[in-house]
Amino acid sequence: MIRKKKCVAMLLAGGQGSRLYALTSVLAKPAVSFGGKYRIIDFPLSNCVNSGIDTVGVLTQYQPLKLNDYIGNGQPWDLDRTFGGVHILSPYQGKTSSDWYKGTANAIYQNLHFIKQFDPDYVLVLSGDHIYKMNYSVMLNYHILKNADCTIAAINVPIKEASRFGILNTDKDGVIYEFEEKPKQPKSTLASMGIYIFSADKLYKYLEEDNSDPKSSNDFGKDVLPKMLDNGERMLAYEFSGYWKDVGTIDSLYEANMDLLGDKPNFDIFDSSWKIQSRSPLAPPQYIGNGAKTVNSIIMSGCEIFGSVENSVLASGVIVKKGATVKNSIIMAETVIGENSVVDYSIIDEHTVVGKNCFIGESKDNAKGITVLARDLTVKDGTKIEGGKIVDKI
Repeated sequence: MIRKKKCVAMLLAGGQGSRLYALTSVLAKPAVSFGGKYRIIDFPLSNCVNSGIDTVGVLTQYQPLKLNDYIGNGQPWDLDRTFGGVHILSPYQGKTSSDWYKGTANAIYQNLHFIKQFDPDYVLVLSGDHIYKMNYSVMLNYHILKNADCTIAAINVPIKEASRFGILNTDKDGVIYEFEEKPKQPKSTLASMGIYIFSADKLYKYLEEDNSDPKSSNDFGKDVLPKMLDNGERMLAYEFSGYWKDVGTIDSLYEANMDLLGDKPNFDIFDSSWKIQSRSPLAPPQYIGNGAKTVNSIIMSGCEIFGSVENSVLASGVIVKKGATVKNSIIMAETVIGENSVVDYSIIDEHTVVGKNCFIGESKDNAKGITVLARDLTVKDGTKIEGGKIVDKI
């Protein structure tokens, strides 16, 4: 009996994430904390399982240790399978060559042997830095129904933002006739989400050709997809209408966390019909002390609140001591905010200790930007850090 998979997912998780600055100095962007309980990579992994795709290759490169440890055997996402499951794919030394992944297309090319062992009919290529819920099986059925060689997920964006994205120009049937990479004067507002489904034989063909081209930058958006279009391959846009956020910058990461708050959040992370799974730490229930105040905030298990928390997201094990105030901020796991300190419009990474009587950040009205503190820092008593500062060491 021949064993094969209908579709294999390849998750690109090796980028440096330099626009997240101190938050990615010692770990890969997909491992960054999100929403108090999750990490960014939880979303594409959960989407795969919820969509019935149980074979996922995670391509890592930059600072992979914590990400690899977090994924483990894939059990939290039901990806601990004997045939399929989740696999960490790092650059390696072969018999004839060895190299870092040169681009998104080259990363997949170097792992074609992994894909081919499952003999899939289709390959789903994903990015590891987006927050969204998406049923990939619906997109796959669309790809099959339309007899496409490649289908690209796309979302409508405001016209004033369209120049930041790769724009797809399509006919009335959704067939792509032109790509525009970050156009100054976009012809449409249909932006690529960096999610692709390929018919496997076409993917193999174009990756082989791309690898043989010394002029190529080995990137899907810049090289492979335009080449397929130029050669007349059938390429379709699949329009997605749900919530989607590229959290590759400090501002977008902050905004996506804030979208979880309120009586009617922009993004419902607690929707039981489409669960987002994570490798959550085991922790006791949160404790809200006598006289403490919490308003419009997400406060995870293991937190101890003795001060005031407002319009903020606190990950597991955060301690806010007596007299301390946390407003409009994201505080990651096991961080301590000292007595009578104020944290406003800030992101503080894991395992950082803020001393007594400190002022971290400023109000959104006065600040020059979001204040960011890296992980494992100790901020001395009485320290003041102005709004918009990014601190990776003290």
